[in-house]
Amino acid sequence: MKNKSNRLAIKMLIAMVAGIAVGLFFMAIREKWGADSAVWMTVNNWLFQDITAAGAEKAIGLFYIGGQLFVRALQLVIVPMVFTSIVLAIGTIRDASMLGRISLKTFGWFLGTTAAALVLAGSVSLGLFKAGAFHTVLEGVNASAGSVGSNPLKVVLDIVPSNIGAAFSVNSGVLSIIFLAVVTGLGMNKLSNEKESSLHTLCQEVSGIIVTFLNFVVDKFGPAAVFMLLSRTFATYGTNYLRPAAAYVLLTVALLLVYLFLAYPVIVAVTTRLNPFVFIKKIFKVIVFGFSTSSSAATLPLNVETTTKELGADKQIASFVLPLGMTINMDGTAIMQVVATLFLAGVGGYEVGVGSLILIMTLALIASVGTPAAPGAGAVVLFTILSGMGFTGEAAMMGYTLILAINRPIEMLVTSLNCVGDSVASIVVAKSEGKLDEKIYNA
Repeated sequence: MKNKSNRLAIKMLIAMVAGIAVGLFFMAIREKWGADSAVWMTVNNWLFQDITAAGAEKAIGLFYIGGQLFVRALQLVIVPMVFTSIVLAIGTIRDASMLGRISLKTFGWFLGTTAAALVLAGSVSLGLFKAGAFHTVLEGVNASAGSVGSNPLKVVLDIVPSNIGAAFSVNSGVLSIIFLAVVTGLGMNKLSNEKESSLHTLCQEVSGIIVTFLNFVVDKFGPAAVFMLLSRTFATYGTNYLRPAAAYVLLTVALLLVYLFLAYPVIVAVTTRLNPFVFIKKIFKVIVFGFSTSSSAATLPLNVETTTKELGADKQIASFVLPLGMTINMDGTAIMQVVATLFLAGVGGYEVGVGSLILIMTLALIASVGTPAAPGAGAVVLFTILSGMGFTGEAAMMGYTLILAINRPIEMLVTSLNCVGDSVASIVVAKSEGKLDEKIYNA
């Protein structure tokens, strides 16, 4: 098992490096010949073109098709996987006090790590804002579709679905699925004191099928998909929009890397007294996978397997914490949104003080909870914060368009951070309950 996991991690690392290298090579071709040149158009149509876009009826898009088939295969099982894992986790915990402790520890941990991420991002960003680093002049930014703002508290209403069938029909309503799974699990706990229910058996069988399917997809096609996804992302990512927002990009990436490779390992070392380098080594393939897919939901299956089978977290606890964290524990998203809001405030000429920063951090906390675990969602939800702060002037909206244009690589790293944060929470909660297998962790 260990050798198999190490082989997969090595293959994914090789695929990541190769994918970025190939992507940068084609990006150089795009920059040299121009996005409208016959050379780039031919390459793009054969390899990278989104074949579902208007005007792409004759495109081949080999890398696009390959990457999307893999991501869709993972997205296919998101709803049943989240539902069955939480139902089984809650339904098998007969001790009500233990269930209550786990829930309180999980929510407390999510709140604490996100608050720490917000304080880090807010304090550093405000310092650079005051120094004038974000007062950038934007030129040649074309308007593009953004988002319609909504009240951040709408996420509370979305927790309880008005239609069960509708809740199970879309991947974006994971909060509703979690609510239904919790209710179902608690009901099973109440009614099945003497014997195992047929629903419990059904969930176990469905969970087994899902695990078998995902192991096959990830093991056989994961590295190739990572290569195609990263190649396409970097090949189609021009440098035209990057220069005006260099301060935003560099600061966000730096903060995300600090939290990912410094803060989380320190947390693991302090709370578990275990070697943090072992954690980084074993979780690295989750980092690569999250970076490649830019979707916490698509990375969830690998995260569950790694956290339970390699890091030693109890399966019941991880099956509860990880799907819940995928939905509401968004440390990386919170960091990105705070830095982006301060950047756009600087671009728009708005003044930001400590009071405004606290309000921005509060809105980011609420908005990050409601951010779907899907590519590009963080930048779209950012509009909610801008609306709440009143940063909707013409210059700020031009900056927001810029964010939408350049944020894909940043959100890839954001996803990695979000996924690792969920794994850390599982390990910490499991350790506090005496259910962390240190032999597996150190193996």
